[in-house]
Amino acid sequence: MKVEIVNHNLILERLSTLRNAETSNKAFRQNLHDLSTFLIYEAMRNVALDKQIVETPLTSTDGWALTSSPILVPIVRAGLGMLDGALNLLPNSDVCFLGARRDEETFHPEIYMNTLPDDVDGADVIVLDPMLATGGSLLHALRVIAASGAGTITAVSVLASPEGVSAIESSGVDGQLFVGFVDDGLNDSAFIVPGLGDAGDRQFGKIN
Repeated sequence: MKVEIVNHNLILERLSTLRNAETSNKAFRQNLHDLSTFLIYEAMRNVALDKQIVETPLTSTDGWALTSSPILVPIVRAGLGMLDGALNLLPNSDVCFLGARRDEETFHPEIYMNTLPDDVDGADVIVLDPMLATGGSLLHALRVIAASGAGTITAVSVLASPEGVSAIESSGVDGQLFVGFVDDGLNDSAFIVPGLGDAGDRQFGKIN
């Protein structure tokens, strides 16, 4: 899979807010929404368009429309915070959900929810997963999506580790990954460092 690190100052600014331990859940969600919009905008730069005629108040001119809208697949639960930003740009997209979690002892992923149809019939898919740590959960999801007959597969992550990027890059899955920033690495618990904590907890809270 090809990997593109999106270099933009607004991404760095919003990411700094996400990192801050004092950022509220509300502000975290808003900044994740903004980051998702920036990254998906970039990921859709070369999307296929159909030419059409548009009538302006003065004359006719060339216009453009998306050939089709990709299916959006947030990885539950952290990826839910990226969905509204994606739908703002792609309001006609269908949405499916994949629930992926890792075993905290082995760090191996498991899929516990999958609302994708068995055959997506060549539709393009955008996968939303804010943090790419070991790469295991996202890679497992990408393989499930590829097996469903997807067309072009695009993954979007706000933050990644070098280990996660390497795992996706060498996975053999056809498609492209867009990442906002690559951090230093993983700690002994396979969390991204310096990172931003647990993206799910930072959005929705954690009840002990």
